[in-house]
Amino acid sequence: MKITVVGGGRMGLPLACMFGKHGASVTVSDINQDLVNAIQTGNCPYEEPGLPELMADLHKAGRLYATTDTKKAASESEVIVVIVPAHLTSNRDINFSTLQMVSEEIGKGLKPGALVVYETTVAVGGTRRSLIPCLEQQSGLKSGVDFYVAYSPERVKANHVLSRLETTPKIVGGLDAASCAKAVAFYRQYLGAPVDDVGTIEAAEMSKLLGMLYRDVNIALANEFAAFCEVAGVDFERVRLAANTDGEANLLLPGIGVGGHCVPVYPYFLTRESRRLGLPQRISEAAREINDQQPARQLERVEARWQRLKGKKVHILGLGFRPEVKVDIFSPSYALRDELERLDAQVTIEDPHYTDEELRDAGFVPGTTKVASVVVLSTAHKEFAAPDFVAWRKAGVEVVLDGRNFWNQDEAEAAGLLYFGIGRSSCAERTRHGTIFMENGRLAEAIAQ
Repeated sequence: MKITVVGGGRMGLPLACMFGKHGASVTVSDINQDLVNAIQTGNCPYEEPGLPELMADLHKAGRLYATTDTKKAASESEVIVVIVPAHLTSNRDINFSTLQMVSEEIGKGLKPGALVVYETTVAVGGTRRSLIPCLEQQSGLKSGVDFYVAYSPERVKANHVLSRLETTPKIVGGLDAASCAKAVAFYRQYLGAPVDDVGTIEAAEMSKLLGMLYRDVNIALANEFAAFCEVAGVDFERVRLAANTDGEANLLLPGIGVGGHCVPVYPYFLTRESRRLGLPQRISEAAREINDQQPARQLERVEARWQRLKGKKVHILGLGFRPEVKVDIFSPSYALRDELERLDAQVTIEDPHYTDEELRDAGFVPGTTKVASVVVLSTAHKEFAAPDFVAWRKAGVEVVLDGRNFWNQDEAEAAGLLYFGIGRSSCAERTRHGTIFMENGRLAEAIAQ
């Protein structure tokens, strides 16, 4: 079978290679000529376990190609899988422009009997309303009559893509029963993962969004509980673990922010559509706000219990949005930098996965802890796991903000550092809490008398 995968990004290229592994002849279509050149020569452009070796095997076998000509690739393919980005507009609504442009190019080359599958996360109803018309207008063909359309959301994550492609159930929904059946058969043969047929395109679209909103809301809940624990002088991590032992709760980890191309973006695809339907998603919208505010809220804690950050040298550890991953889309480090600059602090950063030039290209000033007064952990890379707190203190560091609860609070405080963790009280906050609770206790006793 000849397959075209439109979009050779960190998810699209491994997907194409997995199809090739299962016997297909695959062409990756992308507008990035450098990426196309790399694929054509068998060179892996991403840090993804197992991908360089798989690419090399497919290149040698002659089953992996690349092009910038989507029309031509589509005209030669029995299946076209689309996995290009869908970004947000300035109003935080889904921007279909890239997907529509790609759909038009596919339509120009689309042949009767072909199957088009969209894997990009979109708003519910988006494939039917905004993308299928582009295919029909450019091809002159009728969907459900002359060609098939299905939707199957991407559900894997960087650094685990290949392993999860073969094990994570593949959700599939079709324009009609025939489209759905064709897509189910395709993924069973050329991906190897279990297939979950949910029926319609809209059901498949909703399945992906539900997973993202569940995660976003539950992280926000953890962040909200953690904020209370900071005030109450309770270690949130300890009580989180205790609460989860009854089998009824599954509280997630709090943190200094939520990053990546999924959770910070996709909830808006549902909340904006819900508003248009007169069904506001109040919990989901509140969750986005809570998680977006985490960087600023944590810096406010530091200022409230230490001193203003104006003029202070603040060093951020980590640009990647997730440990051991060189991906910084919507990384909390950007929000930290912007808030620190608003507070007139002097901001530097380091990340073992990025060169100084790459950090500068991202808008940061490279630096080290040696000249900082405040150190903020944004990404829990293994390289940051065991800092020398004593050496930091001697070098002039006074405050650490542990945005991932990655460090030992007792060790940091024993070294003379003022420690702030997510859901963990600093020594200054604990002193204040004791005073408040003592005063409240006396008040309660006076009332009782």
